[in-house]
Amino acid sequence: MHTDSPARDAAREILDADGLARTLARLAHELIERADDLSELALVGIHTRGVPLARRLQYLVAERSGVEPALGAVDISFHRDDVMVRGRAEPRHTHPVVRGTELDFALEGRTCVLVDDVLFTGRTIRAAIDALLDFGRPDRVQLAVLVDRGHRELPIRPDYVGKNLPTALGERVRVELVEVDGRDRVLLEPAGEEEGA
Repeated sequence: MHTDSPARDAAREILDADGLARTLARLAHELIERADDLSELALVGIHTRGVPLARRLQYLVAERSGVEPALGAVDISFHRDDVMVRGRAEPRHTHPVVRGTELDFALEGRTCVLVDDVLFTGRTIRAAIDALLDFGRPDRVQLAVLVDRGHRELPIRPDYVGKNLPTALGERVRVELVEVDGRDRVLLEPAGEEEGA
């Protein structure tokens, strides 16, 4: 049986399930509004939680516009800059789980929107762009994130933002999705646990 730790109990809920659904509906509306040609739009989720978010956005865009954008997934495991081992030193972080990239469409001529749950330092997005470009050259690459928490280390700016959430550097934004975690919500946890990118 799963019990929440005291640190998790101190977390503040930023979005509940309804709030998350409304946020995704607004993002889908923005995607439709700003797309030059929806038939050339591809939503590419970044593993792990970006994939179900991209799937939900695909459904919402199709439901509202009648045009279903292409859907893909990108795995950044081999493009991360924080797991390199130099000499005999241990990696700075544990090696990520490889999940595989799925892009069953040509990238050329498309606007590819990378989809992720939280934008933090920008390093995950840089790795995702590298991984995407290994498969082709889209006309344009854009970024949609559920939460932008600031603290960028790279010059990366999202095109679509569900929620801007100013945070302290040590705080952690935890996104939970039904497909991965069994429920939908976004939490802001106090400083203590280290977060990725």
